[in-house]
Amino acid sequence: MAGLIIIIVLILTAVFASVIAPYSYRDQNLDQALLSPSRDHLFGTDQFGRDLFSRIIYGSRISIAVAFLPVIVSVGIGVLLGAISGYYGGWIDLLIMRMADIMFAFPSLLFAIAIIFAIGRGILSLFIALALVDWAGDARLIRGQVLSIRSKEYIEAARAIGMSDRRIILRHVLPNCLAPIIVTASMSIPGVILTEASLSFIGLGVQPPTPSWGAILNDGQRFIGNAPWMALFPGVAIFLTVLAYNFLGDGLRDAMDPFLKN
Repeated sequence: MAGLIIIIVLILTAVFASVIAPYSYRDQNLDQALLSPSRDHLFGTDQFGRDLFSRIIYGSRISIAVAFLPVIVSVGIGVLLGAISGYYGGWIDLLIMRMADIMFAFPSLLFAIAIIFAIGRGILSLFIALALVDWAGDARLIRGQVLSIRSKEYIEAARAIGMSDRRIILRHVLPNCLAPIIVTASMSIPGVILTEASLSFIGLGVQPPTPSWGAILNDGQRFIGNAPWMALFPGVAIFLTVLAYNFLGDGLRDAMDPFLKN
């Protein structure tokens, strides 16, 4: 519940960022550069005199977008390939699982960097990279679920009455995999957020002047000696967001796993 509350607050912050933020994230005032936290600037200012609190508020929009759009695409790819692999078996299963093994062989961050270098920088490239690096684990999980479901009596009955494979998968197999799909989606979000922050930290994520917590953290590490608040506050924002999604994922797993219920 604590994680859910933090996530709801984060979503509301992202939606109403223009109302909550006291300043524009673009406004520069070099006369107020590197000001410490005060009543006028709650989180201080950066090297360009921009209000850090406002930039972190607007940066939450990137984290929310990353938390949902790439994860939805990634989980969708994993569920589709995992269901096909587990249901049909044979050479189809072998081909998809070998593709998954290839994905496991590459660190997700390096693979995302390679994709961004191949298609260019930008927020669309970032979303594509994040959506393509994390489907293998979802596919393997759903494959295992489908392998245990496809031999059930109701699946045999559906085949006996002439129901098509497509309809069996959509109407009978995937609905019985819904709980692990929801849990794996929620557990994938923290890793995606950290990957986005890492890419933005090294300059391959969201491009300036659009604020991103990873990019703000990168700016802060250069001034950590005389302006530690520049690195502290975006780091805390990333930490709390990832922790909240981990809490939520653990809670959903405990609620939906029948083996954990008394």
